[in-house]
Amino acid sequence: MTTQNIFGKLDLHGFLFFPGMNSSISRRNALVLIPFMISSPGAYYQQRTKELKTALNGLLKRKSMLGWLRLGCMVVIVAAIYILLPFGIFVVAITSLVLLFIFSRLLSADLLNSRRIDEHGRLLEVCKEEQQYLSHDYVKFPGGERFLDPQHLYANDLDIFGRASLFQYVNRSVGEQGQQQLAAMFSAPAKVKIIRERQQSLQELAQQSDWLLQLKAIGKKTTVGSSVVNRLVKWSNTPPVFLQFTPWKYLRFLLPAIMIIVTVLFVMDLVGNPIFYSVLLAFGVLEYRLSGAVLPIHDQLGKMTNEMDVVYASLLHIENADFKTPLLLSLQARLKGQQAASGNIRRLKKILDRLDLRYNLVLAIPLNIFLLWNLQQVLDLERWKAEHKKLISEWLQTLAEMEALGSLGTLLFNHPAWVFPDVTENYFECVGEAIGHPLIPAAKRVNNDISLNRQNDILLVTGSNMAGKSTYLRSIGVNIVLALAGAPVCASRFKVSHLQLASSMRITDNLEESTSTFYAELKKLKTIIDIVNEKKQVFILLDEILRGTNSGDRHAGSVALVKQLLHHKAPAIIATHDLQLASLAGEFPENIQNAHFDVQVKDEELFFDYRLKPGVCTSMNASLLMKKIGIEL
Repeated sequence: MTTQNIFGKLDLHGFLFFPGMNSSISRRNALVLIPFMISSPGAYYQQRTKELKTALNGLLKRKSMLGWLRLGCMVVIVAAIYILLPFGIFVVAITSLVLLFIFSRLLSADLLNSRRIDEHGRLLEVCKEEQQYLSHDYVKFPGGERFLDPQHLYANDLDIFGRASLFQYVNRSVGEQGQQQLAAMFSAPAKVKIIRERQQSLQELAQQSDWLLQLKAIGKKTTVGSSVVNRLVKWSNTPPVFLQFTPWKYLRFLLPAIMIIVTVLFVMDLVGNPIFYSVLLAFGVLEYRLSGAVLPIHDQLGKMTNEMDVVYASLLHIENADFKTPLLLSLQARLKGQQAASGNIRRLKKILDRLDLRYNLVLAIPLNIFLLWNLQQVLDLERWKAEHKKLISEWLQTLAEMEALGSLGTLLFNHPAWVFPDVTENYFECVGEAIGHPLIPAAKRVNNDISLNRQNDILLVTGSNMAGKSTYLRSIGVNIVLALAGAPVCASRFKVSHLQLASSMRITDNLEESTSTFYAELKKLKTIIDIVNEKKQVFILLDEILRGTNSGDRHAGSVALVKQLLHHKAPAIIATHDLQLASLAGEFPENIQNAHFDVQVKDEELFFDYRLKPGVCTSMNASLLMKKIGIEL
């Protein structure tokens, strides 16, 4: 098997640089130069799957062995009692204690082995999902439907969210906050400085494929939903209930001591029934009142210990990573601090575990009456909150950012031929080679180029039905979204300005709002025109504009819009069936380029090559398509 660099090119020393950039720029921007080579992603996942299956079989055999050993230990305990009973109770007791100790060790080993079985099972599931992904089966990942926004400038047109969307193709975040972070990256361009920092961090993450697999596997144990995160953050911002009353820090020890002393004296017949039962009643009433005050706090935090376990394990995994790039180091530093975030989350989880014992009535009644259990845990909770309330949101946000970066790092690992774009502050440039749509399988994908490098450049794309005009626009748009998020792009070379993307491609009516298709498109175009008039750095993608009106008005409106875009120096790609619109290139030869997708007809069959060619399309296929469905022309 031939190994290859994950970014396609190596210099003479085997160091990685940004593709599509000259060596001097690359050396200046690359803060960390790391020599590395990898095999293909498919081979990696196959090898990991094989290793995990072997390890899992060994753990299952160990589980069976430990089960038999525990059973044998219990049999030996019973037999030892029967055999050794004639030698005296002392011998029986010592032997039983030794055997019970052995049994407890076997039980502990079995619990640890079971946890490892669960971990290996989740890792194996992640590997299988990635193998299916490489076969272009990715619809089992969350699609981000909740992020759909009909008013967004480009998300609906470019299929950024929803089923078979860019988000579903890229997302590996199990936690909902990580998904929100990735959605935010795809919804608005990051600053150029952040884009370059992300590019470097993704280069490093793509080398740590095992680490990425483990991060995803940890999250699969229990989904950390937004509701859990919101409850935790809301609780951290509420004022304390018990710590405000200073005497509680003394009474929490004094009152249980009184109850225990009175009970001991009662058992020793040093205190009579009236005193004991009076104290017991008083503590019962006190606990009843305390329980009412504890209930709202527990309702905020109860039944989230599994989620806290996942947060703890995820944070620990990040803290223990060996990062080199600045962005990853800065995120890691947020978690380490003077006290590691993972350790503090684990401490919180243990407090919540103890507080959850109030659901166990067998234990809750004696614990609360004799030890004021609810009070002890709530005081520990409030002390924990006082120490860490300013850091909770930061820890959870850091985890979300790492999960989002992990998704993009996995994207890079799975697509070693993709490149990082050169994102520049200079407006306007959009130049690229072999640009393809990421959601089309590589075997079926047809790549095309683009070359627009002035603010008032407009590319008019004409062509036959189904020839590839809309796919071309979406290919450019989706790769720009990836580029401005800091992700690699599906191209051999890509350079784009830092800009705001805007589009009008997929227009539907809205019966609820009594909005026709034509009016819905006008509303979308008005939004784009407003952005243009505000002189923002925008790049516009338009597909079949003004399709909802008659051909005369449509042509006149399209001509006026193109001239308006030229006047305001707003670059655009416009796909159209209106061949007359292409004649504007004669009026504005320095600003308007004509390109087309055509169709070949042989024996009344259509053949598409989906290649973008210069000039205006001269072959159309609508008549043939109408004949095929039975319209007699």
